[in-house]
Amino acid sequence: MMMRCPWAVSEISSNYHDREWGVPVHEDQKLFEFLILEGAQAGLNWETILKKRQAYREAFMEFDPEQIANFDSNKVENLLLNPGIIRNRRKIESAIKNANVFLKIQDEFGSFDDYIWGYVGRKPIQNQFHDLSEIPAETELSRQISKDLKQRGMSFVGPTIMYAFIQAVGLVNDHLVECYRYLELSQME
Repeated sequence: MMMRCPWAVSEISSNYHDREWGVPVHEDQKLFEFLILEGAQAGLNWETILKKRQAYREAFMEFDPEQIANFDSNKVENLLLNPGIIRNRRKIESAIKNANVFLKIQDEFGSFDDYIWGYVGRKPIQNQFHDLSEIPAETELSRQISKDLKQRGMSFVGPTIMYAFIQAVGLVNDHLVECYRYLELSQME
């Protein structure tokens, strides 16, 4: 029997676990998507966000940071009426602010990929957890990234959100050792 991480229990979470979670992401627009979705998840269940993901893609211009950076107050008001996304003004305004900072990071580093993967020397950290209770909510790395992004002007990028982000985009491999994806992902960069 194929062993999965125990949090992947529904069809949507199992598909996400099997296809995306922990796979190293190097495409800036995809990194931005996860940054926005992880911020939207704050205080909520990740499965809630997965169910709303397509609506987010449509509402947030396929997560194009250049377009989102230009959203105005009218666009914010329209987004607040969209039942397909989390209708939280602070989270929506954060996505716009974060898009502007994201673009500045791209200018400074050449890409957001170079910026974020620079924290791990472009090589995923291979954790070796056997139980969900061993996986931390945040680490020194996530605190460091959070602090830097906040200093640059981003919001909804606290250490716990950033740890979820670096798990999702593969900077750390937090699949449990017994999970069939652990070995597969431990060989990816």
